[in-house]
Amino acid sequence: TTHYLFIVVVAVNSTLLTINAGDYIFYTDWAWTSFVVFSISQSTMLAVGAIYYMLFTGVPGTATYYATIMTIYTWVAKGAWFALGYPYDFVTTPVWIPSAMLLDLTYWATRRNKHAAIIIGGTLIGLSLPMFNMINLLLVRDPLEVAFKYPRPTLPPYMTPIEPQVGKFYNSPVALGSGARAVLTVPIAALGAKLNTWTYRW
Repeated sequence: TTHYLFIVVVAVNSTLLTINAGDYIFYTDWAWTSFVVFSISQSTMLAVGAIYYMLFTGVPGTATYYATIMTIYTWVAKGAWFALGYPYDFVTTPVWIPSAMLLDLTYWATRRNKHAAIIIGGTLIGLSLPMFNMINLLLVRDPLEVAFKYPRPTLPPYMTPIEPQVGKFYNSPVALGSGARAVLTVPIAALGAKLNTWTYRW
């Protein structure tokens, strides 16, 4: 029971990170740059928890289960903000599940090879998550208008959007996010795998 409670705790904290640091829509004046940072934070967070849970159970499919928990909690938080009078797209729910499915598929296809899951699965998470989450950025309702009309209550005044600078820094947020995450997600996945031996030595 303690082990599964730990998974829920990690999922809750993942949700908090998403709400506080992962919503690139409200940094619209640097939307592309923020999307790259969002991509890195979300992929590494997914990788460390999903591979930990998957290797702990040894059953392909548990990474997807972990991503589903994260998704449910984020949608609950999204509903809470909506109930407070904020727009429906005030919190953007990341698309974690397809990337977690790729990790499960890698673990299953390599006959539960831990090292293949770390290297191949970690790379697939890093490459795929920016592409799946670009849908959020394309479908959200006029992000600049929303950012001005509903500024985040926790944002300091100097971070309030002043004028749009979209595309000024990075021209291809998906490509840059995928490249950076493909490199960074692998060592973070290895850390998630190592947590099993650090936590359960008996």
